[in-house]
Amino acid sequence: MARHTGPVCKLCRREGEKLFLKGSRCMTPKCAIERRPYPPGQHGRDSQFRRGRASDYLLQLREKQKMRRIYGVYERQFSNYFRKAEQRSGLTGSNLLTVLESRLDNVVYRLGFADSRAQARQLVLHGHVMLNGRKTNVPSALVSAGDAVSIRPESTKRTYFKAMRQELDDRQVPRWLHLDVKGLSAKVVQLPEREDIDVTLNEQLVVEYYSR
Repeated sequence: MARHTGPVCKLCRREGEKLFLKGSRCMTPKCAIERRPYPPGQHGRDSQFRRGRASDYLLQLREKQKMRRIYGVYERQFSNYFRKAEQRSGLTGSNLLTVLESRLDNVVYRLGFADSRAQARQLVLHGHVMLNGRKTNVPSALVSAGDAVSIRPESTKRTYFKAMRQELDDRQVPRWLHLDVKGLSAKVVQLPEREDIDVTLNEQLVVEYYSR
């Protein structure tokens, strides 16, 4: 399954909650969930009146889709991340979230260099981000403890990054990251643990989905 390229607000409406896919817009009355709090499609409005218990498979599928959409990854990528999580010691669900949080585009987003993960992915693809002092255009690159993430010196002269630096002073970054606002750089102090990840997901349902 390819990455979704249509209106992302439909994804939030399908899951019935904000996935924060459009950055600051999600915090305004323009958010689609605020205006149309029902699934998209011809019968979306009627679905909220239907009765019946959702099957276990449906709950597992919806949680898997929600997790995949929040982090913006392909279906095959997501399956590979799950296999990586299985091979690590500890809880598979927590390991899966740790792997997803370790993606470079997510780190750029968590640092406040972008308003959304999609925008962070674009910054990486356009070559504005450096990993350990080297330019990279791979949003899916996984960071490790001790890695350094920064904005290229040439890019810091752009209007976008100049304005962004002023907004970073009040930015609260996760404890597993250390941000240097002046240098537009950061260090990965450690890999994130489950309590460091603020997404509203039930990762156990995703584990059950792949354990069928």
